[in-house]
Amino acid sequence: MRKFILFVSAFLIISCAKTYDALSGKEVYTLLPPEEEIKIGRMYVPLAVEQNDGRYPDRQVQEYVQRLGEKIAEHTPRKLDYRFYVVNTKEINAFALPGGFIFVNRGLILSLDKEDELAGVLAHELAHVNARHHARFLEKVYGLNILLSIAGIFAYQSRYGDILMQFGKIGAQLLSLRWSREHETEADTFGVRFAYDAGYDPRGLLDTFKIFKKLDKIKQPEWLLTHPLPDTRIKNVKKLISKLDLSRPLIKDSPQFHRIKEKLEKTKISFDLYYKAKEKLSKNKKIAALQLLDKSLQYFPDNNASLTMKAFILLTEENFKEGTELAVKAAELDSLYFRPHFFAGYGYFKLKKYKKSAEYLERAKELIPDFPDTYYFLGRDYEALGNTAEAVKNYRKALKLTDGKRGWEKDARRRLSRLSGI
Repeated sequence: MRKFILFVSAFLIISCAKTYDALSGKEVYTLLPPEEEIKIGRMYVPLAVEQNDGRYPDRQVQEYVQRLGEKIAEHTPRKLDYRFYVVNTKEINAFALPGGFIFVNRGLILSLDKEDELAGVLAHELAHVNARHHARFLEKVYGLNILLSIAGIFAYQSRYGDILMQFGKIGAQLLSLRWSREHETEADTFGVRFAYDAGYDPRGLLDTFKIFKKLDKIKQPEWLLTHPLPDTRIKNVKKLISKLDLSRPLIKDSPQFHRIKEKLEKTKISFDLYYKAKEKLSKNKKIAALQLLDKSLQYFPDNNASLTMKAFILLTEENFKEGTELAVKAAELDSLYFRPHFFAGYGYFKLKKYKKSAEYLERAKELIPDFPDTYYFLGRDYEALGNTAEAVKNYRKALKLTDGKRGWEKDARRRLSRLSGI
């Protein structure tokens, strides 16, 4: 037993990579090297975009939040290629992925009053990344082999067929992590410091807490579900701020914040109609949903969420030409949005434009690699194009990933048997 324990200990040490704790500066060992952490975070960006109805389709809005985030990130110890995204969902939340990928919901910006409040939230999320909270979660829950395999999916997809089964499970956990009091205390401690060092009034975070507490009486903001806000936490942040020199010039607000918020306010009615259409569609009231989507697009023609939903409805009604056109437009507006890429690929398949279909489906596969329908229709495309090897590979992957309820399984098995000679 002693030899076995020594063997396991030695194996873990060999498997670990040496790095340093960015916040304490101490040397530590990790199962997940920083470069692999970044790969994993990057590959889950499209899943986060998908689950939040796409990125907000306005370059000025995206660039503003990116610049604000970079300004704060300059004062963090981990020097990563930070990326900030504004997503369409109305939920009041912000969250991060491993390796420096940070998301701000449209609903969050609409709920805030000043730039220092947004800066406080971004600084808090940057603190989670710098403390490697996401990476430490992955290290604790998943073994080294699974983590490195997940990180290698895109480079060697054919070698990692089995690990695709884990992709969605890990993503779901990453996107719904509920932080402990210890994690939140650490993120508050360093978040306050990051915002202050970047020149922002750290009291902006306290103002954000007040807004969330007020909204909590109506409907709990999603941010509070993943970031618990007990009174002790608020008292701790006040104590942290009391130790700072608040007499120096500090940024509280900016005209640009209000210009960006005004843009979001002008398109809010379009997204409100989108969510009403989504509710109608859930009850299979397609005509009512289409009417609401048409109104939504009158208010904001580039609403990629509405374009995507309308494309879906038209494709299910076999209006393949218009449905495909709308999906292509939505995909052009957001290169990270899986759904319109899949719908465009499906639509082109139905129109017998197999080469175009394969282009969009290959991109859909890159974005979210565990959706079985993508592989089935890619198999159909490559079979029609005479590429038997690719058709066989995609049929096999589709059948491996399916839950057996997609409707095309029997056809895929028949085609695979015929093409492979089995």
